[in-house]
Amino acid sequence: MKENVKVGLLGLGTVGTGVVKMIQDHQEQLAHRVGCSVEVTKVLVKNVEKKREVELPKESLTLDPYEVINDPNVDVIVEVMGGVDETRKLLLDAFHQKKHVVTANKDLVALYGSELMKAAAENGCDFYYEASVAGGIPIIRGLADGLASDKIRTMMGIVNGTTNFILTKMNKEGMSYEAALQEAQDLGFAEADPTSDVEGLDAARKMAILARLAFSMDIELEDVGVSGISKVSDSDLKHGQTLGYTMKLIGYADQQNGGAEVSVQPTFLSNNHPLASVNDEYNAVYVYGDAVGETMFYGPGAGGLPTATSIVSDLVAVITNMRLGVNGKSITVPQFEKQLKSSEEKFAKYFVRLHVQDEVGAFSELTKLFSANGISFEKILQLPLEEEGVAEIVIVTHKASHESYQKMQEQIKDLAVVRSIESFYRVEGEGA
Repeated sequence: MKENVKVGLLGLGTVGTGVVKMIQDHQEQLAHRVGCSVEVTKVLVKNVEKKREVELPKESLTLDPYEVINDPNVDVIVEVMGGVDETRKLLLDAFHQKKHVVTANKDLVALYGSELMKAAAENGCDFYYEASVAGGIPIIRGLADGLASDKIRTMMGIVNGTTNFILTKMNKEGMSYEAALQEAQDLGFAEADPTSDVEGLDAARKMAILARLAFSMDIELEDVGVSGISKVSDSDLKHGQTLGYTMKLIGYADQQNGGAEVSVQPTFLSNNHPLASVNDEYNAVYVYGDAVGETMFYGPGAGGLPTATSIVSDLVAVITNMRLGVNGKSITVPQFEKQLKSSEEKFAKYFVRLHVQDEVGAFSELTKLFSANGISFEKILQLPLEEEGVAEIVIVTHKASHESYQKMQEQIKDLAVVRSIESFYRVEGEGA
């Protein structure tokens, strides 16, 4: 039985530095937990001479990833370098070298998770990826272990801290989207190019990973419907607040009668929904299971040390499996063939904001069109606009099929009384 487990690290940025710090600072705790010492012995870096926040022997640093992967003394590879195609090849080669792998790479897991799991199982290796979804929140382990005996029906997640920060500033402080984004960039929550975050792509990758695990179905990134927050307006938020809603970018996954749907979109949540009070850069995932009912996982969704915490927790799981001789045994391929819901099988409530002619009979025409598509009204606001002869109408509907909404959206454009469809958002929460 090994008395010292050696770790190879691919990447030494913010998260990689956090991993080294935790391993070095928590040696006594780790040894007590896993029954042996843990040591980082080989590290891939971009610059061997760079001054760093952690102390490592210079001979342990390398510019060549294969010096880490092919090192016969390295037992576990921790991948925090990012990237997709090159990284995928490196990790596949690591499995062929019988190395266990822990990663924080959401892009990689979303696109190639099934392939990597299969390669790990074939080589008797572990593959853990807790940090790929929600930083320090143990949602992967919660689904895989804590809720393993339950049938997960629905997940709703705030899984992107950047967009949650921006929407919090817009909701709470009345900031414009542009000003809130700029503050997020100034504080380091948003990248110089924020597209992946604000257009929902980052959240979509995370929801593909969660849905694949929760539904035991090979959900792919292309199966996730995506829309972002860049077109959310102050008017939308104000009307939502008037009606008792808070706007969040929500990752939604639901499975009924064998069919699944996964999406990421700006969503109005009833103010009494548990996710409505998750603010700033925090993340949370709400899970509904047949047996457990409602649960919610909440915490910091990013940052060096929170993410490193998840990585080191995965590392502890790998080493525990090594000590028990059960590596590779916990990996399961998807149990069910992928089946996605049709438009007729997806149901939701929606917030619809319209500009219409302010004239007798206008609302009657709208009512007829919605009714013809099987869509009824739950809440209505009618407000005058500065432009003479034009009114703003805000409608929150009852639940109806996605197909009905699509037909209504196409037909409403042809109504003479409708000037424009200003916005269209999903609604979740009270009465939903």
